[in-house]
Amino acid sequence: MKNSGVTPLVVDEKWDEQKAKLKARYGYLTEKDLHFADGKKEEMLNNLQIKLGKTKEELRKILSGL
Repeated sequence: MKNSGVTPLVVDEKWDEQKAKLKARYGYLTEKDLHFADGKKEEMLNNLQIKLGKTKEELRKILSGL
């Protein structure tokens, strides 16, 4: 697989902490928006991207800055 040079979106073991910060920054996000189920990471991130109205790169920067 070819690397496009774009850093992948990261959701790590600190998701509960990141989730709390996202909810504080974007008060309209719900638990459902931020629910991270096994095997559903990309689906959750895509939905979050749409809800926030951000590009994947913008969302990556938001998550990496938490």
